[in-house]
Amino acid sequence: MSSVFTRALPFAGSDPRAAALPLMLIAPALFAANMVVARWAEGVGIPPVFLAFGRWALAFLIILPFVAQRLVVERALLLANAPRILLLGGLGMGVAVAPQYIGAGYTSATNVALIISACPVLVALIEAMVWREPVGTRRAIGMSLAIWGVLVVLSRGDAAALGSLDFGRGDLWVMLAALGWSAYTVLSRRRPLPPLAGEIRIAVLILGGALALAPFALLEALGGSLPDLGRWEPYFALSFLAIVPGLGAYFCYDRLVSLAGPAGASASLYLVPMYAALAAWPVLGEVPQAYHIAGFALILAGVLLSGLQQGRPTH
Repeated sequence: MSSVFTRALPFAGSDPRAAALPLMLIAPALFAANMVVARWAEGVGIPPVFLAFGRWALAFLIILPFVAQRLVVERALLLANAPRILLLGGLGMGVAVAPQYIGAGYTSATNVALIISACPVLVALIEAMVWREPVGTRRAIGMSLAIWGVLVVLSRGDAAALGSLDFGRGDLWVMLAALGWSAYTVLSRRRPLPPLAGEIRIAVLILGGALALAPFALLEALGGSLPDLGRWEPYFALSFLAIVPGLGAYFCYDRLVSLAGPAGASASLYLVPMYAALAAWPVLGEVPQAYHIAGFALILAGVLLSGLQQGRPTH
C-alpha cells in the first residue's frame, strides 16, 4: 500500500498492538454499513445494479489520481492479464455485489450480513469439490454447523420452509452473491494475479468490476429502472458506498492485516453481522429476531470450528 494511503488510515503511526484493536472494531463496522445503506437505497427507489455499478465507477475515479502513473507503468502487465482481472473483478465486485443489492429489496440487512458471513464455509466446499482439498472431521463438522446456520436464516426459523425449500427470493439472491464472493476468493488463491502493489490491485479489480457490471446496468436502465437524479439520495448512496464500505473498508482491512496478520484480521469480520443488525434496528426499523441469533451462533461456531480464514467481504 502506498505511503499516501497508509498515512491516511486511522492509527497509522501507532504501536502495532495499540493500533490493531481499534481497527478490529472499525473495519467490520465499515463493511456492515454496506448492507444497511444498500437496504436503505432500495427503500428510496435506487435501482440495485445502478447502485453497484455506480459505486465502483465512483470508487475508481476517486482512487485514479493516486495510481494513474503506476497504471501506465504497469500497462503491459495489466493488459496481458486483462481477462483474469475482468473475471476476478466481475466475481468479487460484480456477482458478489449486484445480487446482494437486488436481494436487499426483499430481505433484511441482518439476513444479508448473516448469509454473507458463511462465505468461508462456501470457500471450503468449492475447494473440496473442485480441487479435491481434503476436509478433516473438525472442518466437516464446522461446515455443517455453518450451513445449518444459513438454512435457519433462509427459512426464518420455520422448519416447514426447510422441507418445502420455500425461501425468500431476496435471500436466494444474497446466496448467489455469497457464491460469487466465495468463487472470487478461491480463484484469487488458485489463479492469482501477478504481484502488484496493494492499491494497484484494488484499483484494477474495481475497474474490472465496474466494466463487468456496465452492460447489466445499461439493460436495467433500458428496462425503465432509473433513479431520480433530481433528488439527493442517489448521490449520497453512491458516495457513501464508494468511500466507506468500498475504499475505506478495504484500506483499513489491509492495514489491519499488516498489524494483526491474516488470522487476526479475519476474526474481526465475525462482527459484521452484529454491526449490521445493530445499525438496521434504528436506521431501518428491522428488529432482530430469535432466528437471527440462532443462525449467527451456528455460523460463527461453524466458521471458528473449521478454522478457516475469511477473505474480504462484498462491499
